[in-house]
Amino acid sequence: MREMLWLGALLLLITFLLTVIAEFFLIPWLRKRRAGQPILEIGPAWHLTKAGTPTLGGLGFIAAILLGACVCTPLALRFDAGAWGKMILLVSFSLLCGAIGFFDDWCKLKKRENKGLSALQKYLLQFLVSAAFLVLSVRLFGVDTALSLPFVNKEIQLGVFYYPFALLYLTGIVNALNLTDGVDGLLSSTTAAFALFLVACGMVDGDGAAMATGALLLGATLGFLCFNRHPAKVFMGDTGSLFLGAMVGGYGILSPAPLATLLGCGVFVTEALSVIAQVLYFKATGGKRLFRMSPLHHHFEKGGWSETRVVCVFSLAGIAFAALAFWGR
Repeated sequence: MREMLWLGALLLLITFLLTVIAEFFLIPWLRKRRAGQPILEIGPAWHLTKAGTPTLGGLGFIAAILLGACVCTPLALRFDAGAWGKMILLVSFSLLCGAIGFFDDWCKLKKRENKGLSALQKYLLQFLVSAAFLVLSVRLFGVDTALSLPFVNKEIQLGVFYYPFALLYLTGIVNALNLTDGVDGLLSSTTAAFALFLVACGMVDGDGAAMATGALLLGATLGFLCFNRHPAKVFMGDTGSLFLGAMVGGYGILSPAPLATLLGCGVFVTEALSVIAQVLYFKATGGKRLFRMSPLHHHFEKGGWSETRVVCVFSLAGIAFAALAFWGR
């Protein structure tokens, strides 16, 4: 336990420092190449002042996570040999999703507008990558088709229905994190809250993959938050948000308790559900809105909340969901 704690702390610290160093050099490079974020015109009017803020900042913490994983993870996982293979698969899946996001960001920068790949194009690419990840997870690690129910210590056997559930789980979480990335520091902070859940699970359960994934995510998001807090000096772009979404969703499938992990993603799930509810309500009522604007963080912004207040409240909610998930796992 003590050894795992020290190794996890080392992995977190190194990833944090690598992220800070990477962003320190990346931001001026992005500014020189005018890689400024186009702002969605239908969004909150005050967000238009963010136009030109460098995007693609996710490249910095992706590089840090890769270096941290390569240098430290073998050491940190020496007590759990099976976790190393899971980490290779998880990081590979995340890189592919990050590549989809990078292509989307590149298209936006090239067109100089907030329109890259269509929603259908992004989802199809994510679906294909998720399907490949799921097949490898089942073949290499024998992922169980029975789901452990949080709090009640019972299982529900899905059988063949597990596979469509898993694909929806993966693509849903990836896109949920993407939707959450709409306010300075919001996705970084809420992902850090979720990472605490993974670290706690790893320490208590002796789960090397959970500990390493949590330490990598926590170090990277805290490092990125140094530059992404309000007023943001850089945005992570879809490159970063899809990468983080894949890390979170991919671990959920590899974990022994996917539903508890999903509960830990409560903030992200709520954000995604707010968008779905807004669209359905709009269509059902002939143009009326359930929220002032979706995703949910924009609803509170339109109600007068500052970005800092939104981030603080949502982060506290993220910590609460993480605590519930840890309790119910």
